[in-house]
Parts: sequence; structure tokens; C-alpha cells
Amino acid sequence: MQNDTTTQSTKGGFGTAPVFFTAISTILGAILFLRFGYAVGATGFWGAILIILLGHCVTIPTALAISEIATNTRVEGGGEYFIISRSFGLKIGSTIGITLYLSQAISIAFYVIAFAEAFEPLFNAWETFSGFRLPRQVVTVPTLAILAMLIMRKGAGLGMKMLYVVVAMLFLSLFLFFIGPAIDPGDDVSRIPGNNFSLLQSNRLFLWFAICFPAFTGMTAGVGLSGDLKNPGKSIPLGTMGATLAGLLIYLLVVWKLSVSASQVDLSSNQLIMAKIAVFGSFIIPLGLGASTLSSALGSILVAPRTIQALAMDKSFPFRRINNFLAKGKGETNEPINATLLSFLIALSFVLIGNVDIVARIISMFFLITYGTLCLISFINHFGSPPSYRPRFKSKWFFSLGGFLLSVWIMFMIDSLYTIVSYAVIAAIYLLIEQYNKEEKGLVDIFEGALFQLNRRLRVFMQKHKSSMATEEWRPSAICISPNSFERDKVMELMKWLSHQHGFGTYFHYIEGYYSKQTYAESQKILRLLIERQKEHHSALYIDTMISPSYTSAIAQVIQTPSISGMENNMVVFEYDKNHPEELTRIIENINLAKAGEFDICIFAGSSYPLRNRAGIHVWIRETDEMNTNLMILLGFIILSHPDWCKSQIRIFITTTRESDTVKQETKERIAAGRLPVTLTNIEIILLAGEQTVNDVIAIHSQYAGLTVIGFREEIIRHDALKFFTGFRGIGDILFVNASQYKEI
Repeated sequence: MQNDTTTQSTKGGFGTAPVFFTAISTILGAILFLRFGYAVGATGFWGAILIILLGHCVTIPTALAISEIATNTRVEGGGEYFIISRSFGLKIGSTIGITLYLSQAISIAFYVIAFAEAFEPLFNAWETFSGFRLPRQVVTVPTLAILAMLIMRKGAGLGMKMLYVVVAMLFLSLFLFFIGPAIDPGDDVSRIPGNNFSLLQSNRLFLWFAICFPAFTGMTAGVGLSGDLKNPGKSIPLGTMGATLAGLLIYLLVVWKLSVSASQVDLSSNQLIMAKIAVFGSFIIPLGLGASTLSSALGSILVAPRTIQALAMDKSFPFRRINNFLAKGKGETNEPINATLLSFLIALSFVLIGNVDIVARIISMFFLITYGTLCLISFINHFGSPPSYRPRFKSKWFFSLGGFLLSVWIMFMIDSLYTIVSYAVIAAIYLLIEQYNKEEKGLVDIFEGALFQLNRRLRVFMQKHKSSMATEEWRPSAICISPNSFERDKVMELMKWLSHQHGFGTYFHYIEGYYSKQTYAESQKILRLLIERQKEHHSALYIDTMISPSYTSAIAQVIQTPSISGMENNMVVFEYDKNHPEELTRIIENINLAKAGEFDICIFAGSSYPLRNRAGIHVWIRETDEMNTNLMILLGFIILSHPDWCKSQIRIFITTTRESDTVKQETKERIAAGRLPVTLTNIEIILLAGEQTVNDVIAIHSQYAGLTVIGFREEIIRHDALKFFTGFRGIGDILFVNASQYKEI
């Protein structure tokens, strides 16, 4: 993003006024004249007020979000689409941009259909004279064709000139309405002005909200002129916020005027009730309706083509010819000729439907999706706090979050099935766009800043509460360092099992040497390869590299590296190949280094046998393993939770010289207290007799085990460690375990 709004000048020459007038003329449009009387009559004064306030609880946060984002980035042609795509990336921008364009194109039809209602007196007169009722299409189709032809021939400049004229007529009609007298109620007391302040009927609220909401959506109409503005960073916030607040005030006054001037019976029975209230109403209100709907149609027909032109210029569509055709413009201002033609054809198809209420409900859902997205952009930028986000106009994060949540809630309240279908369609469009735009910014990227902030705050929180966490149940946070990542991968499988559900694992590929540009480049290449390999296995293991001149210095660096999980690392996993026992030497030399940090130690001895996950995990417990016992059992349970071991089980072998029944009872109580999935049938007590050694017993029982877990004491390290670790022959993979302290199960 760029914060320099002083360089936002475009080829266009419009200032703030066109943004304001385009927005306000769309806000004070067809719904104001045709449906607000009905809404007040159906829901009462307070119901209509609630509809207005609820609608503006969505539109005001959206206007704030647009104003904020527009002052943080260089805004060019495409309006809301440009803002979304440059903030969320072209994948999501194109997805929302397509739905936004459709809503804008359908809006053209909506306003043209409503424009025909201004001729209702003429339609009624013709029906009285001839006995035949003309269809509204005799007005709507020619009107749409004339508008499209004028805009295509004369461009946005003509649209602005016409806009000023119709806005003046609009405000004149509103002025005469406000000074008009109340309708005489006659002898009917229930029709006395002021008696229609009825309580809200909730079952009607969201039906009427869906019909009336397009009245408030016009506040973003001026944003679509972004490519024709001198300074979008200044004009968009001023024009948009000014039109939004002015529209809110006018609508509140209109509801009040309707309530005190007519009864609910009158309001509910006459869609042009304003004509009976206004001075010269029979002439001025149809004129104002025609002016407002015509100006709104002009605003939409100016904005919609520019949205799809911007989409095509960003190559959002899968076919190059479509992009080239829709991106083509005329003249210095690049007037979107072909895009206007397409918009006209879409609008024509909805004009033929001819029903204001149906089209209004469709538009409401489209706009609610768009507005919710804009609010979400603003919230994520606030929460993620990227350094590049430095808008001159600043909103508050809770406004944006509230606008997003409210828009989603309202959509479900209007029609939950339609909402689910709408989001399903958007998801399908996104997946389609992702197929041919893989390199562009996507869903993962937009949440990167927010996830960074969340991770940062969680880590700080966990560090501050570290003392209290010490009393919580133990879980592994293991680190492993190995130079043999590509020669053998069993230890990476082990780390994957440990970090799947109950723990966290970090694997370092060790590169021997000094840190330099060359070794750094090598480390990054290796890191990318290892990450790609882990993607294929759907692993939760975190991968990194470590460059160090010696294995000892690498261990010292690794054990001091903070875990990205937020909890301290508590286990070091060493690994060696049983066919190369000489590798044990450097492990044994560095165990005490790791023990100095009170780490649990695991030494993985990999065999030449393939992984045998279904053969079970064998845990061997000796009388000298009091400190290690619980850790070995816990590790067996944690590894078993991985899907690779779903058809396997834990078997516990206890070697002893004591009475076997006593030992078995102690083990039974330990397993029961820990609620571990180990049955008594999987616990075997082996009484050592004569010259029989533990190594011999293990070789007999665990010859075909998938993984054998064996404990060792610190004394082993000081007294012939090589003999101990190489003394278990004839079995597969072994995990040697030494606990730094007793673990509670």
C-alpha cells in the first residue's frame, strides 16, 4: 500500500461535488418515493426508524472503511473493486468485484423500472380512456436505451451535467413535500395524524428492510468515479461521508413527515402518498420521482461499466479476448464503451422483469456482501497493524467489525437459504479465479498480518503467565536437529507424530559451516524443499535450518531458540542410524549440554526396517525407570493419536524381580488414574530369572514392533553409553527416553 495521496491525480478532472451528488441522488432515489410510505404504514413510525438506523449501522461503517482505505492507497479506476483488490488481492478482489458489478448493473434496471412509476398518472389516464393497461416496458426499455446511447456517445461529462439538473429537481420536490399540509383525516379518529406511531411488528421488519435497503446503498455510488477524480483520497471521504450523513438526516425527517401527515391506512394504500402531502404534489412528486430515479440510473450506468472495465484490465477473466474487449475504452479518459454495452444488456434483462420489489431484494443481498467485505478489510488492517497502513482518515476497528457482523446477520435474517447460496456462489467464483491466477495474493495472504498479531499477543500472554502454566499438565514441545534430512526421514516422521495433536515440534536441518551469503542461500533452498515435502504429508511440524560451525554449537543455539508455539521447548530429540553407531559419539557428548537446560532427552535409533505402524508401540519399563515411566507412556499415547497409528495399540512390558501381581496392580492404578487407552490385556509383567538380561527379553518380545520405547538414566551417559545404546539388537526403531523430572499422567 502507498500512503502518498498527493500523487493521486488521474486523467479525470472531477472534484468532491460529483462524488457527493452521485451518492446523494442514488440515496434519495426510487425507494424514498415509492416504498417508504408503504414501510411506515406496514411497520409504523418506530419500525421505519429502526429500518433506517439498522441500514445505516451497515452503511456508515462501510463509508468509514471506504474513506479510510481510500486515503491509504493510490485509488484509480474501478471504485470499490479497486479498493478491495488492492487491499485483499486480485483473487478476492475479482470475486467480490464480479458480484459488485452485477449489483451495480442490476441497479440500473431497478432505477429505470422505478422511473416508469413516475408516469403512473399517464398510465391510469390511458387505461381510463382506452380500457387497456399499457405495460411499464413501453417507458423502461426506451429510457434505458436512450441513457446507454447518451453515455456511450458523450461519456461521464454529459452524465455529470445531467446529474446536476436532476439533483436540483430532486431537492425542490423534497422541499415542497416538507412544507406540504397533512392529509385531512375526516371523521375517522384512527386516521388522525400522529396516531400511526405503532409498535414494530418484527415479522415484517426484515421483509421491508430488504425492500428498503437499496435506498441506503447509494452512498458508495460516487466511489465508482474514482478513475475520473482529481484527488480520490480527498474527494471520496468527503463526498461519501457527506452524502451518507445527509441521507440519514433526510430519511429520518421523511419518516417523521409521513407519520404526522397521513394515517397508516393512507400510507399502506398509495405508493405515491407523498404526492397528496406535497405542495403541487400531483405534479412535483412524479417529477421528483422521475428526477431521482433518472439520476440514480445515471449514477449506476456511470459506475457499473467502470467496475467491470477495471476487472478486465486486471485480467480477472479466464479468456484474454474477454479481458481485452471489456477493458477497451475511448478517448483520453478511457470511456468504457464495451463495458457500458454489456451493462446495458444485463440491465435490459432485468427491466423485462418489471417488478421493483423483486429486484430490490436481489440488490440488497449483493450489496450486503460487498459492504461486509469492505468492513472486514478495514478491521483486518486495524488488527494486523501493517506498517504500510497509514490512512489520513482513520476510523475505529470496532465500527468495521460491527459493520461486518451486522451485514452477515441481516443477510441471514432476510433469507438464510439465499445467504448460504450467495456465499457458496462467491466461494465457487473464488476457486475458479484461483485456478488461473495462482500467483496472485489470496486468502492466506490477507490474514497474514492478523495472524501475526494474534500469534504475537498469544506468545506474550503465555510468557507472562508462564509461572501459572508450570502447574498445567505436560505436553511435548520438542526440537530436533539433524544433518540427514534427505538421507533418512524417520525422525521427521517421529516429530510429525509428536506435533500432530497434543504437542508441538520444530525440526532443524543442520548445515555445518559459517554463516555467509552462500550458506544462507543454501539453507533457504533446503528449507523450501523440506517445507514442500511436509505439505504432501499434511504435517503440523515446523521446519527451519541451522547454520553453525560445529554440532555442539548448533545444539547450543537450538536449545536457546524460543518456540514459535508460545510455550518453552522442553524436549530435545537426537537421532542416529543403527547401522552407523559411530554417530552416537557426538550425541553422547552433547546430552549433558541439553540436560543443563532441564530438557527431556529422546534419542531415536533408526533401523533399516520400513515403518511398521500397525505393529504397535512397545513401552519397556524397568524397576530403575521410576522417573521415566510416565513420560514413556505419555509419548506412546501421543504418538498413537496420529492417523498413521490408527490401527495400532500400545503394549506395556514391565521387567521386574518382584512379585508380578503387585507390580501389575501398581501399573493398573497408574493407567486408570491417567485415563490412558491401555487395557490390562496389553500389560505384560516379565519376571527376570537367572542370567536372563533385559536386552534378551526385549529382543524376543519386540522383534517386530513398530516402535520400541526404552528409558535410560543419566548414569548411563557417564558409564559406557555406547554399549548401552548399541546393545539392543534384532529389533527395529527404538526411542530412548530420559525425563528431566517426574511427569504427572
